[in-house]
Amino acid sequence: MTPVTEVEGRRLALSNLEKVLHPASGTAKGEVLHYYATVGAAILPHLRDRPVSFLRYPDGPDGQLFFTKNPPPGTPSWVRTTPVPRSEDPRARQVVIDDLPSLMWAANLVVEFHTPQWRASSPAVADRLVFDLDPGPPATVVECCRVALHLRERLAADGLHAYAKTSGSKGLHLLVPVVPTPSSRVSAYARQLAVEAEAALPKLVVHRMAKALRPGKVFVDHSQNAAAKTTATPYTLRARTLPTVSAPVTWQEVEECADLPASDPEALVLLMDDITPRLERYGELLAPLFAPERAGELP
Repeated sequence: MTPVTEVEGRRLALSNLEKVLHPASGTAKGEVLHYYATVGAAILPHLRDRPVSFLRYPDGPDGQLFFTKNPPPGTPSWVRTTPVPRSEDPRARQVVIDDLPSLMWAANLVVEFHTPQWRASSPAVADRLVFDLDPGPPATVVECCRVALHLRERLAADGLHAYAKTSGSKGLHLLVPVVPTPSSRVSAYARQLAVEAEAALPKLVVHRMAKALRPGKVFVDHSQNAAAKTTATPYTLRARTLPTVSAPVTWQEVEECADLPASDPEALVLLMDDITPRLERYGELLAPLFAPERAGELP
């Protein structure tokens, strides 16, 4: 029998709680749901009022993975959706996760959460800029941290504040709060900085996606600032063999990682069980993203 629980007055049927989703750690679905219930206060501000895309992995990372923007079949009527017109479907809608019941409903589907840099209330007007630093082997997150420090200083020269989080995969994300700005302008500025970074660090950085250019370098992916693109939401679990999380890190941690003498794919890996202790120790490291006084104007 599928257990039914109540979350803030909403009844939810939770399925397959014993199924192992992260085989390297033996992490079961029930543990994943407990994680989201525990970190709801941290993840919800990053999801709220943003149309969410799901990467679903109901049978774990070795099973079928599929990306969906449309509300899944059976979406409850109380889960908010918002219009997000697309060229192929002008009437398209997407889910918005505004509260804990909606979060737990979505988590029961077994998903990664991906969100754009704009809010549903202001489509294609970004309040964040993002860089996805993706290492090409044999480069690792160590090289990403070195690039992140360069970008932090370059952004600071324009009066912008950057905050770092792990991607939950191989690399690092930089998030920058900006005053609401058309996504097209944010995209152009981010591309400019990626091109500049490649010019300044030609042995370390590439700004183009072509795989032939990327071995041993860090791809500074600026494309996720486009209005149609999304990035892994802070605190989302990733579809990996271990229950890795896309989680904020301190700049001291980034600096210490950058100083490692050699590439290390195990550096700055944060797992599900690390997050609550980190929140207790550091608080919400990404809280400045929600502080209007920290948002900068693009030059």
